[in-house]
Amino acid sequence: MEEKRKYPRTEIEQLAYVSSGGSVMRCLVRNISIEGAAIDVENPAFVPQCFRLVMAEDSSVVRECRIAWIKKNRIGLTFMDVVQEPPK
Repeated sequence: MEEKRKYPRTEIEQLAYVSSGGSVMRCLVRNISIEGAAIDVENPAFVPQCFRLVMAEDSSVVRECRIAWIKKNRIGLTFMDVVQEPPK
């Protein structure tokens, strides 16, 4: 399968939290890049379309996210706070 992402994903396995409207849910970040990530959650039905991803290891690392896709318990995320490169 041809990779269509602009930036390659790095495989990781880090605990994080889905945070939205005062509620928090544990998740596991499976891969990450500049533009997005894939997380595993217990029940994707409880994850809102837009939320903050807070890394457990360093809670100062917070990303604004939007769901790009859902497959079983894995959710693909797009980071909404990505700094865009200037056009060439």
